[in-house]
Amino acid sequence: MSNVIVIAPHPDDETLGCGGTILKHIKNKDKVFWLIVTKMSENKGWLKKSIDQRKKEIKLVDLSYKFTSTYQLELDTGWLDQIPLHLLIDKIGQIIKTNKIEIVYTPFIGDAHSDHNIVTKAAIACCKWFRYPYVKEVLMYETISETNLNILNEPKFKPNVYIDISDHLQKKIKIMRLYKSEVKKHPFPRSDQAIKSLAIIRGSESGFIYAESFQQILRRIK
Repeated sequence: MSNVIVIAPHPDDETLGCGGTILKHIKNKDKVFWLIVTKMSENKGWLKKSIDQRKKEIKLVDLSYKFTSTYQLELDTGWLDQIPLHLLIDKIGQIIKTNKIEIVYTPFIGDAHSDHNIVTKAAIACCKWFRYPYVKEVLMYETISETNLNILNEPKFKPNVYIDISDHLQKKIKIMRLYKSEVKKHPFPRSDQAIKSLAIIRGSESGFIYAESFQQILRRIK
């Protein structure tokens, strides 16, 4: 049994990036912790109706996965570049230490959204072996509409780990639908068809019916 954390800059990143893998970990009796970094707030222009809807969605998603525990840092979405990085490192690091996290899932560092980049820089800083000796593996996940829309001269996502989610894809899609404001009809990136299509492509690359792919950046074997 492993202690796993899935770091989501925004609610829905966890499901898009590794929803099937989360379900697989939970089925295997691993302890899975969900860390949501940002929130919507009225002082940044979000409507109260949208904020309340998102809070309901988070509760439903939490119940659907049955996470061991869910953490919310409640930093303003889209404004992570306005806070000192060391504060984010401290917050993430404390959660990793408290739960003796062994496996870390974090967004791809080259994603189009700056929040993803900043969160992963902070997460990687929390994986130094001499400060966090229990961390054994760090994997970056891909997020539809962020990883694949990185059109600038940034590092490209190069998957080197594939996880078979053939038994979990349908539930992943069902959970994603709970984010009512984030899922739309094809060809919108966050559509049922897009999610399934990516799983098919990653499956065809790895010999599975459906798969999620990751770029592993740390693996420590004792």
